Amino acid sequence: MAEEDDSPQFLEVTCRTSGKTLRFAPGTDAGFAVALINRKLKGTLPIATHIEAVKDGKEEETIAFGSNAILSNFGHNWKLQTVLSSEQRKGMAKETPRHVAGGKSREPNQISSAYIVKIILAFILIFVLGAIFTLFLDNLPELIVFVKSMI
Repeated sequence: MAEEDDSPQFLEVTCRTSGKTLRFAPGTDAGFAVALINRKLKGTLPIATHIEAVKDGKEEETIAFGSNAILSNFGHNWKLQTVLSSEQRKGMAKETPRHVAGGKSREPNQISSAYIVKIILAFILIFVLGAIFTLFLDNLPELIVFVKSMI
């Protein structure tokens, strides 16, 4: 007889917003799991940002799963749970870095004089090319007659 494997054929992730436990197949991407959990919340706030593994009963460092990480079981006393977008950990508020695009502290881009000069030169180039093309088409009949007379 074949030996039975004690490991479950699924991974359980606890959603901290709804309190529900969702099951996923081994090898599931964490990003897919977060997207599915957020879709099941149907607009409920706060939404999940990522998944982390926490150890029950012990103050131990959590293990965070990035969006491309594969969900895995770390053994007894470890459980997977969502991390919420509005969550504040250990009294420290999460801040948006100033250098991240889309942050609230982002200053509007200043239009420089070099930018305006480049736009003006582009318009001039377009009109010059249009004029050259127009002159070529205006003189095309004479060019055809000239080429025929040479032959």
